[in-house]
Amino acid sequence: MRRIIVSEFLTLDGVMQAPGDPNEDRSGGFEHGGWQLQYFDDVFGETMMAAFAATGGMLLGRRTYETFAAFWPAQPADDPLAATMNGLQKYVVSTTLSEPLAWGNSTLIKGDVAGEIRNLKETSGKEIQVIGSGELVQTLIRDDLVDAYRLMVHPLVLGTGKRLFRDGTSLTRLRLIDSVPTSTGVLILTFEPDGSRSA
Repeated sequence: MRRIIVSEFLTLDGVMQAPGDPNEDRSGGFEHGGWQLQYFDDVFGETMMAAFAATGGMLLGRRTYETFAAFWPAQPADDPLAATMNGLQKYVVSTTLSEPLAWGNSTLIKGDVAGEIRNLKETSGKEIQVIGSGELVQTLIRDDLVDAYRLMVHPLVLGTGKRLFRDGTSLTRLRLIDSVPTSTGVLILTFEPDGSRSA
């Protein structure tokens, strides 16, 4: 059984939109892209690399996949994170993309997305990490497919933008299983659902 881990950069008010680049996602008139970059430190980097060491694949939505596919293959071959990202199996959820996908080790998921992901969870191997992919994450939350959340909470309030947990999300109780502070005030928090959930 493989676990689905949702890993997200978040602000204190729960915004996950466009953490890495000003032009990453301007939908809805969002003007704060790239808000995460100044908070990176060695603790952050070490924690991320440890997480990737436990990762056997990434589950991505179309927008995040296209952003990553345009960036990571162009990075130097001796960049350890680039080598990891390029080498991992990628599972891509999209209704508009078609195979073959350009980025190596990429498989398309379409149609019965929840059913396909349940089948993927039944395979053997390391955990599957979801990064970004805000719309896909809403599907995973709705269909109770998330095994853990790794939330990197930044000391920043934006007041606007797409949030991880949106209006209408079912009441779900979580338990904290790990907490790592960084030198820049980011808290890297890992939660697991406790099994209770309300419609």
